[in-house]
Amino acid sequence: MRDPVAPLGNARFDGFCQIREIGPLGMISLRAKADVKSLAKAIKAAVGTKVPAARRIEMAGDRGCGWMSPDEYLLILPYGETGAAMAAIAKAMGDDHHLAAVVSDARAVFRVEGAKADQVLAKLSPVDFAKLEPNELRRTRAAQVAAAMWRDEAGYTVVCFRSVAAYMMGLLSHSAAPGSELA
Repeated sequence: MRDPVAPLGNARFDGFCQIREIGPLGMISLRAKADVKSLAKAIKAAVGTKVPAARRIEMAGDRGCGWMSPDEYLLILPYGETGAAMAAIAKAMGDDHHLAAVVSDARAVFRVEGAKADQVLAKLSPVDFAKLEPNELRRTRAAQVAAAMWRDEAGYTVVCFRSVAAYMMGLLSHSAAPGSELA
């Protein structure tokens, strides 16, 4: 197996909030209609969670499954375990119509943490972060970048395409610059 590398070498910025690139992180895009009976079995076999409700993410330690659209789920797991997860999905889904693809190397993942983490993202995205519940997943834009983000107890996770990782890091860092807090 090759040695995986995070797009920005695990870049970090400490402002009024902490911005960290995390990864490499294993990610699988699983496409299947929600009413396919084997879907729940496949997700459980791959990452150990249940099928998430709309706009939610189910986490179990370092594994998770996020609802991306009515027929798309993002599976999150350790980078080196995507092959085994793909095999588990194929076995569980059998002949049921689905598409699974490892997208780990096509994505960049960031953490935004701190007491005012919501302010960093509020400057960039048309989301009411005061109403965003823990484990609620949103697909939106951060400035001009398509992104998925969710909140947990410690902050926010932001996923974007790897090709715009440096731009995203710049956006997040600039938004977290000391003295730029929202009133």
